[in-house]
Amino acid sequence: MFLGGSTQQITAIQCAKRLGYHTILCDFLEGNPGQYYSDEFHCVSTIDREAILYIARQKKIDGIVAYASDPAAATAAYVGNKLNLPSNLYDSVLVLSKKDLFRDFLINHGFNCPKAQTFNSADEAIKSLSDFQFPLMVKPTDSSGSKGVSQIDSIEEIGLAFNNAVSNSINKSVIIEEFIEMAHEYMIGGDVFVINGKIEFFGLLNCHRDNSINAYIPIGKSYPIMIADEKIKLVREEFEKIINVLQIEMGAFNIEVMFDKNGKLYFIEIGPRNGGNMIPDLLELITGVDLVKATVEAALNNKDINMRYYPSDVFYSTYVLHSTKNGKLKNIVFKEEIQENIIKKVMFKELEDEVEVFDKSNKLIGIIFLKYSSLKELKYKMNNMNKFIDIEVWS
Repeated sequence: MFLGGSTQQITAIQCAKRLGYHTILCDFLEGNPGQYYSDEFHCVSTIDREAILYIARQKKIDGIVAYASDPAAATAAYVGNKLNLPSNLYDSVLVLSKKDLFRDFLINHGFNCPKAQTFNSADEAIKSLSDFQFPLMVKPTDSSGSKGVSQIDSIEEIGLAFNNAVSNSINKSVIIEEFIEMAHEYMIGGDVFVINGKIEFFGLLNCHRDNSINAYIPIGKSYPIMIADEKIKLVREEFEKIINVLQIEMGAFNIEVMFDKNGKLYFIEIGPRNGGNMIPDLLELITGVDLVKATVEAALNNKDINMRYYPSDVFYSTYVLHSTKNGKLKNIVFKEEIQENIIKKVMFKELEDEVEVFDKSNKLIGIIFLKYSSLKELKYKMNNMNKFIDIEVWS
């Protein structure tokens, strides 16, 4: 059973079909594209635990996957626990799915964590902001892909930022936390895979942002990782401590971390699912490990999963094609300087389709995969993609 049939979740359904498995999809959107790839479709919300459990029991499923979905991950664990299917503890997955629970977990177990507090109204938040030091981050407690995330520099900005966060929250709660000044050029992220409680795959990448629209929405990943080896080792060691405390047994985890100016490591997110924006595909290109297949097989308790890998010594990235305005997609022009780097294009929109300003991660037009001859070329082109790609839109 798959929870969620968006465009980016289709790859997992297709993988299961290639492996010969019968697929059942649940999604609350009647028009989701995933239903056309699955053997069965049930129009039900992926956060309705009892409804999903009922269908799972009726269908006698052998495994359940919430591919690239934080909200559905807790449901998958709940159903897995109830039906004794391969899964992690529901309470542990819930901690990783909710920013407020995760921050409390970090503090209670001695991990670095910014000062943070959860609120249900802007007025309630304003009364407490005198205890915080600006700038502040305002986030929904239960969204993924940086939806609804804002940075504010004064109390006057709280109203708009709070409303933005609430509108992207299922449970309508908002967490406000102190800003951490990053000591490196790019946020660090990527996917980790756990088998039998042990880290078997550790794929860190550089996370790129587009400051001209929203500095917190990912617009691509790149490799090799641009932090020192000792920092990579520390991230792995601290992540291992976290999964040991939470008694994590299996599956993919999408992580986002950073180091502050004093060298302190902060876990910003640990999503209990595969990364979005085709992170598993980029990591397969780099290492040869098929993380989508691993996710499907692990959910069915198939232990023979090949995680041996030797990272490539070449330079790769993904870039999210996106628009700076609303309208109909007129054309996408790739200039010769970037065309030579492109090795793969995955389009989610066609010409004449409606596109929107890229203020949420789900408003992408497509994803391209690129290969470079040097780190210098990678950094220059990823930092200046607007010079090489023109997204033309009819207003």
